[in-house]
Amino acid sequence: MSTPDGHKQAGISLIELVMFIVIVGVAVVGVLAVMNITTKSSADPIVRKQALAIAESLLEEIELMPFTYCDPDDPNASLSTTIDSTFCTGGANGPNDENKLPLGPETAASVGGAEGRYASPRFDNVSDYNGLLMNAGSGGIKDITGAAIAGLDAYTASVAITQAGTTPFALPNADVLQIDVRVQSGDVDVTLTGYRFRYAPNSL
Repeated sequence: MSTPDGHKQAGISLIELVMFIVIVGVAVVGVLAVMNITTKSSADPIVRKQALAIAESLLEEIELMPFTYCDPDDPNASLSTTIDSTFCTGGANGPNDENKLPLGPETAASVGGAEGRYASPRFDNVSDYNGLLMNAGSGGIKDITGAAIAGLDAYTASVAITQAGTTPFALPNADVLQIDVRVQSGDVDVTLTGYRFRYAPNSL
């Protein structure tokens, strides 16, 4: 660009400067957007790994429980040999029949009394865990004593157990339990499924 006295002026024009600022601004916004996505993605795996660890731990706890015809507190639990649980105190569909529906812990009417996870009498059969809920709003994940586990108060865990012997295993329906453990925290939602077969019906 030339001045009135014929000398060339060095530098950039106002239009060029504005264009430069706009281009740099757009580039910075793009970089920040990518950084934001990367930061979010790097945090999610940690939450997901914790949720998976919680689900695996709870599923293992449940699968290691006895799977008897009668509640293990029943004096006849080691004697029952029929799937209809007629040897249980109270008979089939009585308070100690572990095959009766809906599945869940024994009530106060059972031989051992009302069962829970955190205090005696405790859950002592796989089916007792059906309906278990550890809610983020009430302390989150808890250990077997009922104490909240530090750092896991934002997680919710729930358990659903159903009889699943007929499909796909072609066994008596009550002889196989499907265990679904679901753990949630924010956008993370993990469900693990396991199966427990009644291979030792009299093992307490």
